[in-house]
Order: sequence, then structure tokens, then C-alpha cells
Amino acid sequence: MINTFDILETIRMIQDECLDIRTITMGISLLDCADKNIDIACKNVYDKICRKAEKLVATGEEIEKQYGIPIINKRVSVTPIAMLAGISGGDPVKYALALEKAAHTIGVNFIGGYSALVQKGFSAGDLELINSIPQALAQTQHLCSSVNIGSTKAGINMDAVKIMGQKVKEAAELSKDNDCIAAGKLVVFCNAPEDNPFMAGAFHGVSEPDCVINVGVSGPGVVRSAVSKYPDFNINEIAELIKKTAFKVTRMGQLVGVEASKRLGVPFGIVDLSLAPTPAVGDSVAHILEEIGLEKCGAPGTTACLAMLNDAVKKGGVMASSSVGGLSGAFIPVSEDAGMIDAARCGALTIEKLEAMTAVCSVGLDMIVIPGNTTPETISGIIADEAAIGMINGKTTAVRVIPAIGKDIGDELEFGGLLGSGPVMKVNTNSPAKFINRGGKIPAPLHSLKN
Repeated sequence: MINTFDILETIRMIQDECLDIRTITMGISLLDCADKNIDIACKNVYDKICRKAEKLVATGEEIEKQYGIPIINKRVSVTPIAMLAGISGGDPVKYALALEKAAHTIGVNFIGGYSALVQKGFSAGDLELINSIPQALAQTQHLCSSVNIGSTKAGINMDAVKIMGQKVKEAAELSKDNDCIAAGKLVVFCNAPEDNPFMAGAFHGVSEPDCVINVGVSGPGVVRSAVSKYPDFNINEIAELIKKTAFKVTRMGQLVGVEASKRLGVPFGIVDLSLAPTPAVGDSVAHILEEIGLEKCGAPGTTACLAMLNDAVKKGGVMASSSVGGLSGAFIPVSEDAGMIDAARCGALTIEKLEAMTAVCSVGLDMIVIPGNTTPETISGIIADEAAIGMINGKTTAVRVIPAIGKDIGDELEFGGLLGSGPVMKVNTNSPAKFINRGGKIPAPLHSLKN
């Protein structure tokens, strides 16, 4: 039975500790929209998204009002568009414009799925879509793009890694008058999940149902507040405290997901447990680590603290929902986390330290601003390093870096909103060009042979 204490605790979490539902994301299959005529296919895409997601935003707002739970974003993810482009041929940017038009019509914050899955190689439509990504993102406001270039089972497609280094740089250059934002809507994955509700990496996997609702929760401020009340707890007790807090946060996500599913008449998919920070004061993953006992995020011990936090969040969350999926853990997007922004500005947090942290957290090198003169080969090297961590450890890793065209170390980019702002961080300038230009494939690790 719900008691007064539970009610007051939830109110406090929402009002004072930045607790919210970060996103409800409707996944929509576009496989039945394919056509050999690209114009017909684009019309089919627009019509289906508008039909399926017509009431998504209104339903989210109704749930917010009824339960008093902030739902920050309402989003849509779709089947990787490269699959449709392979059938229709033609300029894939037409699909981008159709998705953007649909996003405007239904009123969502972002639409994801301008994507290709090329971990084992390129099929029809993949290269065409990948080559169009910079132009597609520069011409749209709500579109997000992702490319999966590796997996534990397939290894790493180094030809794709090379191309993606070039496309990240091109996306930044095409949007240099808008703080290089196009690169901030592009993520390169290893082991990409098919049910991720978070942007920019969300797409609707081919094994998913025709339409589904996935929920992404948040709550770094709630976890930090809980830890701050027990300064004398040992690490075991801190882990137990975080588990209990994650349980409460996830239950709220489960409630919203089930309710949205019922009202929209589509299946409920998963709750993504990820602690997703924002630039707002009191909503930082870095500040949780500092509350546990680090002088500054990036100090020795940061990776160990993050590993404990990530594990405790997962253990608490899975007890609260039978449908956990997506990325589920702790995000470390530099420009979106007030504590990480501060740590990067003062030099406590480096790209090398962030890379180590990605071995134990939810994703990878996320929303990191790098010098504008960084070469495509260096960006490809960063992507390859992250992919190797994901491939060997059987986890999702990703790279979302933003080359700040015309800026150098110490300068900043200002994205605004949830994307925040970020200082330009130092990148190792020793060239990996010969390695990247060899091409080919890094074979899958031995432990991928599990059958």
C-alpha cells in the first residue's frame, strides 16, 4: 500500500532532485513502406509515422498532468533507413526530409533511424545512406543518425570506421555556422541495441514488433541526494543505497510505459534504466561520483566508482521491471553533464580517462567537443578504439564527437537545451592514418564463438 512518506518522497524527487522520465520513444517499423519508387516510399514513410504517432505527444502530456511526472521528450525511432534506400535507390536525403516533415507534423523532439548496420559489410543502400549523412543532418533539425560498425560476433568493419571519421568531420563542417550541431546528432556504435529509446542512437530494430513504446528514465540528482545523506557509509552500503534508489526511479518508468502503451494501443517494450544527466544544476552523473568521494570527476578511482554505480543501477532497476533493455546504466555525455563540463574545463577529465570509463558504463565517448583541425583519420582512430572496447567486452560502446570547426583547445561550443555546452578537449595528435587506411576487418574475438 502507498503511504504518505512514499508520496512525499516522490514529490521531493521531482521538485528538488530533477527526477523525470527522460523520454517516451515510439518505435515504428517501416519495412512495409518500402517501394522501388523512392517518392512513393517517402510518402509511405510519412503517412505511417503520422498515423502511428499521431497521439504520442498528446498522450505524454496527458500522463504528465495525471501523475505529475515530468516527461521531457517524446520521440520516434524507425527502421534503419538504409534498408529502404537499398530497395528504392535514389537520393537517401529524400527520406531524411520525409522524416523531418513527419517529426514537425507530430510534434516530437527528435526522430531517429537515419541509420545503417554495417558491422559485417555493406549491402544495397548502406554506402549511399552513409555518404548522405552530413547533408541530411545539416538540412534537418530533428533527425538523428547512427551507424553500427562492429559487434562482438562480427568484429569491426575498418572500412566503415574510416568512412565514418570522414562523415563526422563533414557533418561538423556543413553545420559550422550552427555550432557544428550536425555532428552532435550522429553516433557510431559497436553492439548497437535494437530497442534504445535515447537519441542520437535510437533506431527500430528488425526483430522488434511493428510498433512499440520504450521508456528512458533519468535521476542522477536523486541518486546524488541519497548518497549525500549518508557520508559515513562504506562502499557496500553505498551500492545498496543506489540499488534501492534505482528501483524507485525504474518503477516510475514502468508505470509511464505501461500507461502510454495502454492509451496508444501499442505494445510496451522496455524501460531503459540509464542515468541520463542534463546541464541543469543537480542532475549530474559526475557529481554522484564526487559525492561518493572523488575530489573531481576524472581523478584516480573514477573508473572504479563508475563501475560500482553502473552495476548498482542495473541491479536495482531489474528488480523494478521485467522489461529492462536499451543501454541501461550510467551515461557520461560531457556537454550534457554540468559536473563533467566543469571537470573538462579544469583539466581533471581527459579523453583518455573518458575512454577508460567507457569500459564500465552504458555507452562511450559521448558529446565530446574536439579541435576543429582534428583529422578524419584521428576521428576514425577514436572510433576504432571505442569499438574495440565494446567488441572485446561484449557491451555497447559508441562515439559522438563534435569537431569544433575554427576552434581550438580552451574554446567552447554552445548547443543549448539538453545538449548543453562543452569545452574543446585535447586530442592526441599522433597520426593513426596508416593503420586506418589499411582497411579490412578486425576479426571477432575468440570468446564470440559460443555455440
